[in-house]
Amino acid sequence: MDSLRFRHVVPQDFELLREWHRRPHVLEWWPEPPTDQDLAAYCDSDMTRTSRFYIALLDDSPLGFIQSYSPIEGHAEGWWLDEHDPGVRGIDQFLANPEQLNVGLGTRLIRDFVSMLFEDTTITRIQVDPEPRNARAIRCYEKVGFRAVREIVTPDGPAVLMYLDNRRQGPTGVDSPRR
Repeated sequence: MDSLRFRHVVPQDFELLREWHRRPHVLEWWPEPPTDQDLAAYCDSDMTRTSRFYIALLDDSPLGFIQSYSPIEGHAEGWWLDEHDPGVRGIDQFLANPEQLNVGLGTRLIRDFVSMLFEDTTITRIQVDPEPRNARAIRCYEKVGFRAVREIVTPDGPAVLMYLDNRRQGPTGVDSPRR
């Protein structure tokens, strides 16, 4: 099986990320390309921040972009005002190449990334918020085990709020399903 890994975004990735954001299949769901300020934040090594930005690599070839963040950090911008658990993380991602869509790579990308995040037992839940009309993303999240909770309205418009709980999270870090 091909090797999938994640590495932090570095300044040398900026042009690649800009180019990926211009691709029609990315623009459909990510209409705002990253600003220079956004790209600089992608490389912020301040370990007190919970936002992390990665390039996904398949056999050392760039496959796509993925990020994790704390919904609580978004409160100032009007995001996730009902979320108060510091252990929740949100994720967003895209595959870079349209020919890699619909072949299981997105599911694998998310599954492997979520597994990496859940190695930290202080992370209680991962949430995603695809647009309701993005059926491909919703199916992909469901295959990984996310469950739709409800439709919400975000600063970017309507979304389907979906959760995946950390089954390893618990007082001793051993399997203890959350309810």
